[in-house]
Amino acid sequence: MPALSKKRKKTPVAAGTAGYDTVEVIGAREHNLKNITVSFPRNKLVVITGISGSGKSSLAFDTLYAEGQRRYLESFSAYARNFIGSLERPDVDKINGLSPVISIEQKTTSRNPRSTVGTVTEIYDFLRLLFARTAEAYSYLTGEKMTRQSEDQIVDSIIANLRGKKLTLLAPVVKGRKGHYRELFQQIRKLGFAKVRVDGTIQDLAPKMQVDRYKVHDIEIVIDRIVASPQDRARVSQSVNRALKEGKGIIQVLEENGTVHYFSKYLMDPRTGLSYDEPAPNTFSFNSPYGACPVCNGLGEIQEITEESVIPDKNLSISRGGILPLGAYRDIWIFKKIEAILKRYHCTLTTPIKNIPAEALRVLLYGDDVPVSVPSVKYPGTEWNTRFEGIVNFLEKQREEGSENVKQWVEDFTITRVCPECQGKRLKKEALHFFIDGKNIADLAMLDLGRFNHWLSGLEDRLTEKQRIIATGVLKEIRKRTGFLLDVGLEYLHLNRPLKTLSGGEAQRIRLATQIGTQLTGVMYILDEPSIGLHARDNTRLIGALKSLRDLGNTVLVVEHDREMMLEADYLLDIGPGAGRHGGQVVAQGEPPEFLKCNSATSGYLKGQEQIPYPSTRRKGNGKMLVLSGASGHNLKHITVSLPLGTFICITGVSGSGKSTLIHDTLYPILMKHFYGSRTEPLPYDKIEGIEHLDKVIEVDQSPIGRTPRSSPATYTGVFTDIRDLFAQLPEAKIRGYKPGRFSFNVKGGRCETCQGGGLRVIEMEFLPDVQVPCETCKGRRYNRETLEVRYRGKSIADVLNMTVEEAVGFFENHPRILRKIKTLEEVGLGYLSLGQHATTLSGGEAQRIKLATELAKRDTGKTLYIFDEPTTGLHFQDIAHLLNVLQKLVEKGNTVLVIEHNMDVIRAADYLIDLGPEGGDGGGHIVAAGTPEEVAQNANSHTGRYLLKELNR
Repeated sequence: MPALSKKRKKTPVAAGTAGYDTVEVIGAREHNLKNITVSFPRNKLVVITGISGSGKSSLAFDTLYAEGQRRYLESFSAYARNFIGSLERPDVDKINGLSPVISIEQKTTSRNPRSTVGTVTEIYDFLRLLFARTAEAYSYLTGEKMTRQSEDQIVDSIIANLRGKKLTLLAPVVKGRKGHYRELFQQIRKLGFAKVRVDGTIQDLAPKMQVDRYKVHDIEIVIDRIVASPQDRARVSQSVNRALKEGKGIIQVLEENGTVHYFSKYLMDPRTGLSYDEPAPNTFSFNSPYGACPVCNGLGEIQEITEESVIPDKNLSISRGGILPLGAYRDIWIFKKIEAILKRYHCTLTTPIKNIPAEALRVLLYGDDVPVSVPSVKYPGTEWNTRFEGIVNFLEKQREEGSENVKQWVEDFTITRVCPECQGKRLKKEALHFFIDGKNIADLAMLDLGRFNHWLSGLEDRLTEKQRIIATGVLKEIRKRTGFLLDVGLEYLHLNRPLKTLSGGEAQRIRLATQIGTQLTGVMYILDEPSIGLHARDNTRLIGALKSLRDLGNTVLVVEHDREMMLEADYLLDIGPGAGRHGGQVVAQGEPPEFLKCNSATSGYLKGQEQIPYPSTRRKGNGKMLVLSGASGHNLKHITVSLPLGTFICITGVSGSGKSTLIHDTLYPILMKHFYGSRTEPLPYDKIEGIEHLDKVIEVDQSPIGRTPRSSPATYTGVFTDIRDLFAQLPEAKIRGYKPGRFSFNVKGGRCETCQGGGLRVIEMEFLPDVQVPCETCKGRRYNRETLEVRYRGKSIADVLNMTVEEAVGFFENHPRILRKIKTLEEVGLGYLSLGQHATTLSGGEAQRIKLATELAKRDTGKTLYIFDEPTTGLHFQDIAHLLNVLQKLVEKGNTVLVIEHNMDVIRAADYLIDLGPEGGDGGGHIVAAGTPEEVAQNANSHTGRYLLKELNR
């Protein structure tokens, strides 16, 4: 012990926590970890790799991060811990040398449409400050520069420009508002004034004076009548002072010929008298009522119920369901009302909607005040007189006041449109007329970060001396934060981009850039696959950013499968050898040169001893094409894309080149609309041909299969329904009268009522994310004791949910219906998952493969288009080989597989490539190359081609 103390004194603080140069994890048993002991150097870039499900995240997040978080809480006083609770210690004997831990995961940080790249990085906050202090204001009426003058300047201006003229000084008190203003006139009389100017006419103030309350008025107090001359300066000054006081800083000067001159201590248009409030940072905030556009409340878009959304097909009649919210004719009150209205216009319910007069259609949609006479069924010979409020008005009312289910129903008839007032810029028109170097704040927020950085360079040279002095400090902060985002390859994003539209990898890299900006030292950062969604070209910059974080004196721990990242790391840990129960051991570790000498699956792929096979010949397809012409959404440059059907197609390109815009936002919505009547509007395009060669489209993306612990692989694939049916058929279940619902953990009866079948209880933490702990009653088994007494082959329903997919394949081998669904989970490389694993613990790649397995279990037609978004997320080389095998089988059956991907192993296995670019953001949107991998590799203009050529030659 004394020797350790001596060592601590000699070691500088940066060298290690409590004198440790390494982080030592002793006896880790969390999840599938097999009591492992491992150490790795501090203040280095350390990569943890291994096949999917081997235990990488269990070591990095569930052991190291969980213990770091627990120790942080332990540092609170006992009094504070009473309020925030305590975290359970991870299943590990000891961890030495652990620094404070910060986790940067893939989870998108916010689903709020008000959270943008600009707000989360604070760049927009600094921009607001910059505009509030240095921007120049212009009138939105005349375009002239707004001026502000001091009291002395106003007096000098009146005497110099209006010398010798008879003038009336006016103080405006009402501008463009309705009301009778009786009290205002009384107040003005009490102040000692005798005259007012109402709507351009000067009048004497009389007792009980008032104006028409339903008309819009302008009212000014007549302060004084003067002749402007240097000799009367004292009187002019005194009158101007009083006029500014009564007019709240604004004054009008009226000449005898009726000409009005405007002056103000604040920003004012000298020609029209339009004035702005003094700008403050919240003037430029779309999250503040002082800056947000009043029509869309700062969202930039509005939700509308339109004629097109309510009546999509005008060839139908009303009786055949032409008005979508009403459906087909039924003998109910509303159809009787509509029938009575149509009678006025000599139409019936069977008249095609296109033949109904426009006026009648307007009444049906928006109502009118004319009473509608409907014959009474109860009292024959009598009529009910009622008003018709209109279908659109009814839906709007339900959207505001209805129950959650009704609101959800109304959403089906709602279309999102760009706000007509601000044109998607989110701000009031006053805020949009403050300019720096010819640009307003919304223009800058819509620039991609690359062009925004270009605008920032040399900006001081384009500012006035006064602006330069004020702006220097703020510009330094903006440039610093922008630089960090560019360092992690995000130059194609713009500041106005909503956070909810970012991929997991993009959100993670934004948070990484923010952390680099904090300049903390002595911290352990844990990252989860930061290279997701990054083109091979941008990977070098990401590695550089991680190294800069390390060079500040931090330990950077990265869970990663990327070949380049592994070779650039200071130290590697390989967890394996298999997944799930076959993993959880350290199979190789060391610096890259030592690691490559080890005998593990990962080192085999890195050395080139093992290869992911790719076909020697490329399929030509079935001879049919799907052609999308004139795609021009976002940054696409009116491109035409031809997809050969019956092949494996890969869409490539640098980050932000337009891949998602082309596939997710244009092609997929077109096909969904055609096959399933989807209401999602595709981005602009001219036409699509060849759609008749397909009969369905399936998109398999990385969105979670469920946001609660109740979702699991078993519930998502539908196999749990079959398992519950099997348990309900058992003799024990029949004796007890149990139906399939008894074995559901979502309804009362068989579930544990303490956790209501969740198996977990949520503990709310005051300063940290909520923590989920196993239920103390059922110990995480979800069911009550009686339900668990029913067993099949010695296993209860909870035991079945705890089985891995691999175990379940053998257990249910005599039940073809169940076997088919779980066999596909095993085929896509998910044999290590348990059937009841909580969906919240699954990675994006695992969720995507569960969706793929669900689709594979269905009968395919051979004319299906499958769309995948980066299916290799979270996959080891071995798993990628598995996945490619499954995708190639789909194509062998005649289907078309379309993959958006950056991974070179998948790209070289494709039959046909379409490479978008050449750059991201505005520099992208073109088709750079198209053809087989070999053809694209020879294209000198393609960034993908350059890296693909190396891969094909390796």
